[in-house]
Amino acid sequence: MNFDVIIVGGGIVGLATALRVLQARPRTRLLLLEKEPRLARHQTGNNSGVIHSGLYYKPGSLKASNCRRGYHELLEFCRGQGVPHEICGKIVVATGPEELPRLEELHRRGVANGLEGLRFLGPEEIREIEPHCTGIRGLWVPQTGIVDYVAVSERYADRIRVLGGEIRTGCRVESVRRTGSGVEVATPDRTWTARVLVACAGLHSDRLALQTHPDLPLRITPFRGEYFVLKPAACRLVRNLIYPVPDPAFPFLGVHFTRMIGGGVECGPNAVFALAREGYGKFDFSLADTWGTLSWPGFRVVAKRYWRMGLGEFHRSFSKAAFVRALQRLVPGIQGGDLEPGGAGIRAQACSIDGKLLDDFDIREDGQVIHVCNAPSPAATASLSVGRTVAETVLPRLGGDR
Repeated sequence: MNFDVIIVGGGIVGLATALRVLQARPRTRLLLLEKEPRLARHQTGNNSGVIHSGLYYKPGSLKASNCRRGYHELLEFCRGQGVPHEICGKIVVATGPEELPRLEELHRRGVANGLEGLRFLGPEEIREIEPHCTGIRGLWVPQTGIVDYVAVSERYADRIRVLGGEIRTGCRVESVRRTGSGVEVATPDRTWTARVLVACAGLHSDRLALQTHPDLPLRITPFRGEYFVLKPAACRLVRNLIYPVPDPAFPFLGVHFTRMIGGGVECGPNAVFALAREGYGKFDFSLADTWGTLSWPGFRVVAKRYWRMGLGEFHRSFSKAAFVRALQRLVPGIQGGDLEPGGAGIRAQACSIDGKLLDDFDIREDGQVIHVCNAPSPAATASLSVGRTVAETVLPRLGGDR
């Protein structure tokens, strides 16, 4: 065997998993393969940098338990490694009476998940924290923070190398195959062997999983999230983080305001079905990716169920005025001239064959192969905990120390 463990994917979850394996078993021969020329290129490098507190997630779910544990582990890591971060808090704002029961449910979930300091706010109390925000009721979440997850990922990579792990970028994995004693991983120029494979392939996680799990009952549906940023003169309108009350039927949080650790304020994202898994531009298109999604029975159920909501997201994608109106529900003083185009990210959202958008992490053990098939937000916050969870499935497969 070339290696004890090969990890596919150099996003924050793959890096955290590699780090946790090496911390638990320091002499492990570990290789991490990333197809891009640099790490954290996709979901990790294109999110809004929020340290999530664990407010939204169903108590007892993998998201809830890993977010809460990972939150504390992430803060400890950032403090120890000198990664800039800030616990600034956020407000979730109800703008209409129909949202009040959902706000109450968020409070219930937050308490059940162990959050401290949650409190409801009246209109005046909202304005004390965010003077330009309006709503009929708010929920103050003091444990939310901000960080640069690319910086976190790079520090994970530094620690992996110190512990003896090997990281290779620019290595696209084309196939994985079980052997009698482990797995083979083929890249364009060579084949690697290992006792255990962990696939943290994000946007391509289902494609790798299908190679060893042909009856996989889910597929990745890519959703593009587009951002605007506030011009410097308008940043005074937002102090920290302002969120709407999310629709519980849809696994997205709605357009919101996020102060960034490096300065400035991001607005968004929306959630638009992407026509390419790595299609960050509005007109990016991949026939293979689009057909793969449209031909999946579960996606057709999702499209039928959420078509009205989907049309609204597409409208906001092509209409700045519509995007501004969504933001004005939270901060009425925002004007179109306050915004300039920001970046975009692609969310790898798993969809089951019966049309459910998976709301929890999905980790599948398949002999000597472990697939992380669904790891959307709050995976970055929870990365060290998710990595620990995966590492705990890896170590028994390696046997005793050499």
